[in-house]
Amino acid sequence: MAVVFKKTEGLTEKQTHYCPGCTHGIIHRLVGEVLEELGVLGDAIGVAPVGCSVLAYDYFNCDMHEAAHGRAPAVATGVKRVHPDKVVFTYQGDGDLASIGIAEIVHAAARGEKITTIFVNNAIYGMTGGQMAPTTLPGQKATTAPLGRDVELAGNPIRMSEMLATLDGAVFVERVAVNNPTNIRKAKKAIKRAFETQISGKGFSIVEVLSTCPTNWGMHPVDAIKWLEENMMPYYQLGNFRNPEEVK
Repeated sequence: MAVVFKKTEGLTEKQTHYCPGCTHGIIHRLVGEVLEELGVLGDAIGVAPVGCSVLAYDYFNCDMHEAAHGRAPAVATGVKRVHPDKVVFTYQGDGDLASIGIAEIVHAAARGEKITTIFVNNAIYGMTGGQMAPTTLPGQKATTAPLGRDVELAGNPIRMSEMLATLDGAVFVERVAVNNPTNIRKAKKAIKRAFETQISGKGFSIVEVLSTCPTNWGMHPVDAIKWLEENMMPYYQLGNFRNPEEVK
């Protein structure tokens, strides 16, 4: 019998700890598949964050490094400069990347560090109990905003992809989602393009992935997908914001 689909070698056999309905698992699989298809698993070095994906070093079947909260881009910069022939990536959530780590990601992009960042945006702090994140939507409830995000007090959510795309060193910037099969295929294509940008030595690349957090949103996984489509996607519009052909 012909095998039409199998588990990627880019992931280990370790069972993940993610909550039911969490889409981190889909994103992990896409990254693993891309690394395998590009033939760089043996040369890949990933940097895990602090957050829901803090244990990513157990799941990706390549060399991994754990970083302090928000410091994954700084760690990845050091790794890449010491090992310029390796494929170096960070895997970060919105609390890790857009809050405590915003300086690190901005300056890594501004310097044009030849690393790739997979940015998982579920609009809330997941691991620590559902606090408001820099990407939490206006009116969205969180444990630290029980009445919903008040933009008069907390400001508006940060659109990280649009902001990073203004920096000359950011060569590939795209926002995708994993809410349905069509968008999952598009997400994989973007992730592959981001790694190819690094491999070709063109500069910094990032893929922002809109994801769900059914547990901290207080929703059934199916309802969480619908909420993402009706609320997150209108605010965080999908699309490419920078590609290598635009960079002179």
